[in-house]
Amino acid sequence: MSTGVVDPQHDDLGPEPEDRPDLILVVDDDQDIASFVEFNLKVQGYDVITARDGQDALDLMETQRPDLAVVDWMMPRMDGVELTRRLRAEPLTSALPVIMLTAKGMTVDKVVGLTAGVDDYLVKPFDTAELIARVSSTLRRNKEFREVSPLTGLPGNARVRREIADRMKAGGEYSVGYIDIDRFKSVNDVYGFDRGDEFITALARSLHRAVTSIGRPSIFLGHIGGDDFVFICTPEQVLPLTKRTVTDFEQSADQLYDAIDAGRGYIEVPDRRGNKNRAALVTLSIGVAQATVEGRKFTDPRVVIGVASEMKKVAKSQPGSYVAIDRRKEEDGEPEQEFRPEQR
Repeated sequence: MSTGVVDPQHDDLGPEPEDRPDLILVVDDDQDIASFVEFNLKVQGYDVITARDGQDALDLMETQRPDLAVVDWMMPRMDGVELTRRLRAEPLTSALPVIMLTAKGMTVDKVVGLTAGVDDYLVKPFDTAELIARVSSTLRRNKEFREVSPLTGLPGNARVRREIADRMKAGGEYSVGYIDIDRFKSVNDVYGFDRGDEFITALARSLHRAVTSIGRPSIFLGHIGGDDFVFICTPEQVLPLTKRTVTDFEQSADQLYDAIDAGRGYIEVPDRRGNKNRAALVTLSIGVAQATVEGRKFTDPRVVIGVASEMKKVAKSQPGSYVAIDRRKEEDGEPEQEFRPEQR
């Protein structure tokens, strides 16, 4: 079966995020300190905007969206603690990371700041290396937190793209798998979204157990939304990983159905006319793209994701849980597909 050539401009992970330097807001009424911080951050490649005090910072953020704020504690009109409280109270700025500049080193003062929502401290006097290290680590932690799925704790779209790009740069062999749950909508329609979330977390746990059992080299797992997951591993790990995941997930999923539905092997899904249609129990469709020495080479993460997504659609055309592996050796060559039927 031919699947054709994948369009790299269309994939389920969406467009690449805009590649721009992080924007840092520096808030300090001492012009010398503000200029010192601004200069050193710009040397490191950050974009910087400055404000004289808390109120000036709030006014500035009506039109600017910084990625992090470096805020002095003691300032006229509005100090750093009050500014942080205001930021945390507004939905658009509630997640903005804040580093507080302070001459205060007492534990009670730090507790006040942490209670207000401060993420980290720099006690004056501080050196350039410490400033850059704290800004860099705070930005990294914040980005990692934003990219993690709150349901599964797995990294999301942007992190998946970066991981694929890193594998490309390394130049070795790798495989990218795209997984989703067949007939997941029927579960939501019959049992509701809360039960549906239990199926999603069950798949995340099954993937984690499979990864743990296989061991090294390490396997990357991502959750890109809904019931869609991604794994990145070596070509040799694909079949052991998918086989163990499918077996584990189907056993776990059986326990999530009502007993009567699990026993008969299907659920009844009402349509708009009140008729009940049978939907088989959930299975997994898995599509895999591979970069190997003798096979295809990729230069764009979106192309890899697109190929894996295309192969997932091929897997969905087969009954039961299936793995469809793309083995094309050239961009426009005929695909060699391998189908692996599993439990159901």
